[in-house]
Amino acid sequence: MATIKDIANAAGVSLATVSRVINDGPKVGKATRERIKKIMDEMGYRPNANARALVNKRSASLGVVLAELSDPFFATLAHGIEATTRKQGVQILMSSGSIERETERQAIETLLEHRCEAMVVHSKALDDETLIDLAGQVPGFVLINRYIPEIANRCVWLDNVAGGRAMAKYMLSQGHRDIAVISSRYQIEDPVQRIQGIREELEQAGIALPDANIEYSTPDQEGGEIAVQNLLAKGKQFTAVLAYNDAMASGAMTILQDHGIDVPNEVSVIGYDDVLLAKYCRPKLTTLRYPVEVMAMRAAELALSYASGNRPEPGVTFKYTPTIVKRESVVKR
Repeated sequence: MATIKDIANAAGVSLATVSRVINDGPKVGKATRERIKKIMDEMGYRPNANARALVNKRSASLGVVLAELSDPFFATLAHGIEATTRKQGVQILMSSGSIERETERQAIETLLEHRCEAMVVHSKALDDETLIDLAGQVPGFVLINRYIPEIANRCVWLDNVAGGRAMAKYMLSQGHRDIAVISSRYQIEDPVQRIQGIREELEQAGIALPDANIEYSTPDQEGGEIAVQNLLAKGKQFTAVLAYNDAMASGAMTILQDHGIDVPNEVSVIGYDDVLLAKYCRPKLTTLRYPVEVMAMRAAELALSYASGNRPEPGVTFKYTPTIVKRESVVKR
């Protein structure tokens, strides 16, 4: 592979002149610039991205750690990040953490080995202390979908308690009092916070949510099917199902309909996330919009900005709030 020195020798110019051409610098005539570029093409020269990043004082690559690469939610998140990096000519190095402590750690270590000074990390398994330490080591370290007060200015997060309250409030406004919840069995803060919000809103209305009315399973369509199947098997009476995410809501509607239960006229269902699936359920799914793509773009912008030497402003936080998207799966009783 040709080097910058090879290009300089072939063109009969200095290394500094070739460097200026590579980095679109000044003080190089048009004819000389075109001749050097032609030689670079002929010799198959490819500029070193990290070297160019040093000259331009910005990160050459953005490291990304997601929980799952195939999940529609994380696909949307990745799309938001990619939209930002494409504009800035930055490469993405992506890895999966699988919501497992050691896997998340290894994913981050791999990015560090590739000298990523900008990272957007979705971590649910690593403890706060580890992430705070990483924020001190990596200039452009940004967390998405998690809030740690000590590094608030590096967190882009969603208020899940508010989201849970919004779900319950909407169902109450539609006259529902017999409510069931299907949630993720993963030991992370998101399902805990959403249930907390649901309980707070119901308690404010004088309605209890018994533990027996909450079923936990995997946060996918099969998990939604299993959770509602278990509720039905226990003989629970409910007119509304509040689901951890759209996938579980979709699975729940399938099982209810398989049992001859009309959705939404007998049981209303609400999801969470507003991924593409929500628009194509039958009936179309009423859900909470999680502005994940906007959040991902913001997280990528912050990571690249911090990696370029802009210091995070103390005390600043980047909190987002989910909003109701009304479709067809909820009706008034």
